[in-house]
Amino acid sequence: MKSLKQYIKETVLMTAAVSSGFACTSCGDLLDTKPQGQFTAGQIGEDEASDLMTAAYATLLCHYFGNNESFAGPINNWVIDLRSDDALKGGDGVTMEGYMHQLEIGNVQSDNDVINFKWRNNYFSISRCNTAIKAILAAGSLSESAKAAYVSEMKTLRAYYYFDMFRLFKKFPYFDETVANPSQCRADEYSRDQIAGFIRQDLRDAYDNLPESQEQVGRFNKYVAASILARVDLFLSEWEEAEKYAGLVISSGKYELYPNFLDMSKPEYNNMYESVMAVQFSSANSPDQFNFNNCLNCTWSEGNLYGNGDDFYLASQDLVNAFRTDANGLPYLEGNQNSESVLSADYEGNVDPRLDFTVGRIGMPWRSHMYNERWCRNLELYGQYSGKKPYPAPESPYVKPGIVPWGASSLNYIIIRYADVLLMKAEALIEQGKDLDEARNLVNMVRAKAARSVDPRYEPIDINPQIANYAVGQYSATSWNQDYARKAVRHERRVELAMEGLRWFDLLRWGTAIETVSKYYQFETAFQPYYSSASLSEDELYFPIPLNQKDNAGDLYN
Repeated sequence: MKSLKQYIKETVLMTAAVSSGFACTSCGDLLDTKPQGQFTAGQIGEDEASDLMTAAYATLLCHYFGNNESFAGPINNWVIDLRSDDALKGGDGVTMEGYMHQLEIGNVQSDNDVINFKWRNNYFSISRCNTAIKAILAAGSLSESAKAAYVSEMKTLRAYYYFDMFRLFKKFPYFDETVANPSQCRADEYSRDQIAGFIRQDLRDAYDNLPESQEQVGRFNKYVAASILARVDLFLSEWEEAEKYAGLVISSGKYELYPNFLDMSKPEYNNMYESVMAVQFSSANSPDQFNFNNCLNCTWSEGNLYGNGDDFYLASQDLVNAFRTDANGLPYLEGNQNSESVLSADYEGNVDPRLDFTVGRIGMPWRSHMYNERWCRNLELYGQYSGKKPYPAPESPYVKPGIVPWGASSLNYIIIRYADVLLMKAEALIEQGKDLDEARNLVNMVRAKAARSVDPRYEPIDINPQIANYAVGQYSATSWNQDYARKAVRHERRVELAMEGLRWFDLLRWGTAIETVSKYYQFETAFQPYYSSASLSEDELYFPIPLNQKDNAGDLYN
């Protein structure tokens, strides 16, 4: 098993390979190869800096030497969403990738592969950022303004990875580019408050030094830093700063909501509209640039339209029920929503159309195909609700079944969407008890997008108004007090951002994870009996340090 020290060694060698082009024939050779030379400060110019930053940005693909690091430690965190009330593991059965099933039922063990891969992937990525920062700062041929901008890109990326560690692990080592030997850093060297301070300061500095726009798609601008900072602030309940930085993104005028909810699933809209921070994927270049993070999750599909779908990451019945709306097109916010009738095949009430853009339902269209039982790999155990958002129509020129595996395409993964930013600001306002009307308008903007997406002429077809009663209403000022508004914005985050890897983190930061998930286990047992013995306790909210990392670190991680 590899230690953090070995991963740091790997990332330094791989970054050197990107810039200097030394060759190796295998992963073993790579670990044994000593760099034949190093760049001097005077040799690092625009091209070299760009190569080093490209190597760091490439870590967003989460694809290093194989596939498992993408499957078990993906950038979109779908495996973490299995801990919430939104998602089921799926696949062929509970023993298939059983370590994921363990998270699904609240069984958190330090030898779990997800825990180890998330730790490893994040530190691999952090090390590349630090390597790039050190080289850029030492460069003799770069202007000070260029250095400041380039370093800010890398600090933004590093801050994102450290924030991912912060919301996953209770304790972990922190090191920046000034630390000579990161493998000697202790996990208890800094408190969580101190680490949060480092992350926030990096993002504030980055916002001040980054440009508003970048010529190259995928590179971070100041609004990426602002949106990550707003997300960090929400996790820490720093409402005033969250309001400020989410507001800066909104007031920039650079982003707008999609005309139609389906647009987020169309590669032709990559880096447009709601794309604030996105991972750039491709189906046309190296296989390493495919979206392996979602490969396990593609629907089984009748006729194998996407090629080898494994049908992981399905929606729970609990999540599907959340899309029900009343006679006014408003969600059921009061009491236990599952006390109402279950949204099943014979359900005759109103639904939010985002349901049919988010999951497959038997008898409803899927990208103009008829979704039926043969699209479901294990209908009896996991039900029917395969996730739709990451998949364009199988006929799309950006999808290449048989060449690109498991439904992969050039559709980007958007880490932060503009709709998320609108809801971040709305929540920050509501928690401060200020400008509740503005918060209501922000939430209603997101709901208006859902309402205007009910157009059966829009292709490919994913809704059927002849079968489903679609209704999405606007919140009125009546009864819009702080308590009601809090429930409304939290519900809106669930249905707008469903199956995007965010639900668990929302429950965690709201302090409602144990209560919500415990109720979910009780309800969902009727559909997935394996939940009957599931439980979640306070000491399982955050992951422990991975066992093999702890073993390799001696007493550094005690």
